[in-house]
Amino acid sequence: MAISFILNGQRVDVDGVPPTTTLLDWLRERARLTGTKEGCNEGDCGACTVMVTELEGEQLLHRAVNACILFLPQLAGKAVRTVEGIAAPDGRLHPVQTAMVAHHGSQCGFCTPGIVMSLYAAHRTGREDHDDVLAGNLCRCTGYAPILRAAAAAAQEAQPDWEWDETAALTQLAGEDMDLSGAMLPASLDALARAYAYEPEATIVAGATDVGLWVTKQFRAVEPMIFLHRVAALKQIEQTEDGLNVGAGVTLEALLPHMAARHPDFAELIRRYGSVQVRNAATIGGNIANGSPIGDGSPALIALGATVTLRKDRERRTLPLEEFFIDYGKQDRAPGEFVESLFIPDQEDALRCYKISKRFDQDISALCGCFVIRQAEGVVSEARIAFGGMAGTPKRATKVENALIGQPFTPETIAKAAARMGDDFTPLSDMRASAEYRLRTAQNLLIRYYAEASGDMGATRLVGRGAA
Repeated sequence: MAISFILNGQRVDVDGVPPTTTLLDWLRERARLTGTKEGCNEGDCGACTVMVTELEGEQLLHRAVNACILFLPQLAGKAVRTVEGIAAPDGRLHPVQTAMVAHHGSQCGFCTPGIVMSLYAAHRTGREDHDDVLAGNLCRCTGYAPILRAAAAAAQEAQPDWEWDETAALTQLAGEDMDLSGAMLPASLDALARAYAYEPEATIVAGATDVGLWVTKQFRAVEPMIFLHRVAALKQIEQTEDGLNVGAGVTLEALLPHMAARHPDFAELIRRYGSVQVRNAATIGGNIANGSPIGDGSPALIALGATVTLRKDRERRTLPLEEFFIDYGKQDRAPGEFVESLFIPDQEDALRCYKISKRFDQDISALCGCFVIRQAEGVVSEARIAFGGMAGTPKRATKVENALIGQPFTPETIAKAAARMGDDFTPLSDMRASAEYRLRTAQNLLIRYYAEASGDMGATRLVGRGAA
């Protein structure tokens, strides 16, 4: 049995290829559509950007994604549009293409197809935050000023009269069974649970923003593979009486507006998590399940008191998120057990998140600190502080928290608590930061939190002195 998708308006049936074949390789080598370029082959430069369209309910969702770390089975039942497929059938250019020419948005041209596709997806969805839209597209020679002028000009143009509506084709594909040797594509939560219980050594693939690099950079064998994108139940976000229940398959881009309405600092952290292309693919469940000590989502969620629900076949269990992480590369997850959902309790917003990295956009954190500190009549009544990049797992600063609770919310209390940071963490030195830098910065982030929460900017006099 083959997998099927729509490519530039035409149905494609693919069989007889390894499930680790990336869309980029298939486009260039099999489909001979070489406009999509290979740059970094790890989802950073955006030269391989394409637009993927899928049906969620009755709504068409258009997303710019990186083809270099997108496996072919992830396209089952979806539509793909490449740079060769956005002009009119009679050759008229799309407004984005016309604007790039008029505003001299290209020099060597290598990055141009990916930039055009990012702007095409933005034009299709009405986005005009072009700095964010293009944060995942690297251009070394043109400079971004003419590209941004082209983006602004194209945004003023209406959708062209030849723009395609793929609803009918995608509706037909949604009703078809699909499979590929070495890959399982369950279409329901129960089917996923059965498949993983039967094949607990399988690699689960959601957005592939991490697994993709296992293949393209580490050349790891990851078969058999279980792909999650057809499991609609994993993509649901539900407001309950007590909080927000988030399916593990919800992308970071889909989660962002929900957090913007509840915890704006978390939303800003997500915005800096990666490019639009990465956030359109990466899932919150994958961010948690891979257990990375530098995954930015977990510190914020731990500070918010989030819990995670795990499922194995028909059995479920729920535990606080901080208890899910045991040690570096080790989580409290049995063979055949997967992350099903995440619960974020409703609460008055007190969350502050600080991402420290060498670049503002598109960079892995040296450390990430997230704070929820509440007071009653000037005394700290609750403290939840979590860091990424300070240990082998995302971890709470429990000794710092204990030094705060029950104490007056003053610079002196904050300084004494910050001095306990070394009791909670023994950070490592690596290419991103030294252990000393990480520890000193973590202390200073607590002081920064106090200065912002209290309005006492004079408290920053402690910054850089170790808070001792």
